[in-house]
Amino acid sequence: MIYKVKAGETVLSLSKDFRVSPEKLADANRISIQTPLTPGMNIVIPGLPEPDSIPYRIAVSINKKKLGLYRNGLLIRQYPIATGRMLYATPKGDFVIVNRQPNPGGPYGSMWLSLSKAGYGIHGTNTPSSIGQSVSKGCIRMYNKDVLELAGYVPNGTKVTITI
Repeated sequence: MIYKVKAGETVLSLSKDFRVSPEKLADANRISIQTPLTPGMNIVIPGLPEPDSIPYRIAVSINKKKLGLYRNGLLIRQYPIATGRMLYATPKGDFVIVNRQPNPGGPYGSMWLSLSKAGYGIHGTNTPSSIGQSVSKGCIRMYNKDVLELAGYVPNGTKVTITI
């Protein structure tokens, strides 16, 4: 996958966000771990397909508490979600799914889909009554059956756009 560097990002911060070792990231780009990255620079993220090669995309509306699954630009599923509470806002912007963990249990429910922002993801919940509310620490919560269905559709590398 090709990623366009944003201001303040480094090889170390990108390796953390995309869950790849700094050495692997540096090697894929033929640079040193200490190489300064400039905004707008293209960086290869090893192990992820190009988002444009994936027919699916996810659109999250924080205010509407909805997650839409699109295939080739057409809405095929819509799911109710929970989002971040006041001090732990769900991040806005464009991300990709970088990895997944089935059956993590506890507050993450039946599935965890990591976003390309360290510490954030789309996941199930052990508190289904929280769906439709702003109660998480920034993650996107779904009913367990819904996140399992979503994970069955979308591969790693799927683009996720989060808006207000």
